[in-house]
Amino acid sequence: MLVPSLQKNDRKARLIIFSFSIFVLLVVVVLSRVQLKTSLPFDVHLFAMANAIINFTVAVLLVAALVAVKKLNFVVHRNIMISALVLSALFLVSYIAHHLLAGDTKFGDTDHNEIVSDAERLAVGKLRYAYYLLLLTHIPLAALILPLILFTAYRGLTGEYTRHKKIARITWPLWFYVAVSGVLVYWLINPYYS
Repeated sequence: MLVPSLQKNDRKARLIIFSFSIFVLLVVVVLSRVQLKTSLPFDVHLFAMANAIINFTVAVLLVAALVAVKKLNFVVHRNIMISALVLSALFLVSYIAHHLLAGDTKFGDTDHNEIVSDAERLAVGKLRYAYYLLLLTHIPLAALILPLILFTAYRGLTGEYTRHKKIARITWPLWFYVAVSGVLVYWLINPYYS
């Protein structure tokens, strides 16, 4: 086992983790309703592509970290998980930037007039239901996952490996699902970016 990297202080950790998680959720909700009208010398949907690449990379890192811990290579596991945390923070910044600069995109809006006509809805077919079902699971889990990730990291970094393992059994599959479904959301919505 590893030597703990953090001093245990559950009360302070709870306060910081819950405060930070609520702050991030509020920032995302508030800024998702704002769009900056500006002309940039690049396609702002590059942020969406970056988000998909980051999500894919995080999913790969999560699998690699799982393999490392199964092989009892705890240093590699810790380093991979810290990398996944850093990439997730970068994702958050890129996600906010994309929504601030690009606004919302409607699934199936092929003529980019922000209205999905009956003809466009018909052209997309049942894929529309799959997309919205995916979003219906992805969005709430993406909001819920941050405090779980932070508590899991906290338990590992304070050397509480039994508690870390217990919460990681919940956090890992949810985080993996959010990362993979984020890539799928991008893949499905990408044709409708203007």
